[in-house]
Amino acid sequence: MIRKIIHIDEEKCTGCGLCASACHEGAIDMVNGKAKLVRENFCDGFGDCLPACPAGAITFEEREAPEYDAAAVKKAHEAKKMKSMHQGGCPGSRMRQFTQQEPLPAPAASGKPVSRLAQWPCQIKLVPTRAPFFDGAKLLIAADCTAYAYAAMHEDFMRGRVTLIGCPKLDDVDYTDKLTAIIRDNDIRSVTIVRMEVPCCGGLQRAAQNALQQSGRFIPWQVVTISCDGHIID
Repeated sequence: MIRKIIHIDEEKCTGCGLCASACHEGAIDMVNGKAKLVRENFCDGFGDCLPACPAGAITFEEREAPEYDAAAVKKAHEAKKMKSMHQGGCPGSRMRQFTQQEPLPAPAASGKPVSRLAQWPCQIKLVPTRAPFFDGAKLLIAADCTAYAYAAMHEDFMRGRVTLIGCPKLDDVDYTDKLTAIIRDNDIRSVTIVRMEVPCCGGLQRAAQNALQQSGRFIPWQVVTISCDGHIID
């Protein structure tokens, strides 16, 4: 198709890299010290890179070019985010998967508890919507207070599950969209929701139930409520 797209004059390009940083779609890379339009289908033709170029090496032209592919841009952004979580970025949100020993190791047999956390991060706000640890997972969506109120949280609920924790009151957010994407886009086998008896925990339960409905998936799910003094009440 004939459409508007950027043109980079390699002779004028000084290799500063500002245009590549300004291109939110990722259409421009630095190649051998020069800026190059390496993904024509990522260029939306809006020219965010133009004002970033101090050498005036970027202009618009109309020519034969593939159509702008918003879906491909989104997929590339998600892949870049996943790579960053594996290889770098914020250490606190770098994705990790743990293999807990089975059967119970000797310390647990002697009465000392062991962690049953299967992955990192576990905060709903920080966890990616797609991750290897979601493949075939039994999902635990828990209010963060439950681990403090219920003494056997690791053994009774976290063991054998991928754990996501949050507090809609403290985070001041509706988790529905994030949880919908996780359930819809991964092979989730079951969902267990563990909440406190306090009313504000209803936001977590509603978000999880709405996510199950909006995901279009039909999978087993249950809700468990913990009392403030640490007992299962239903």
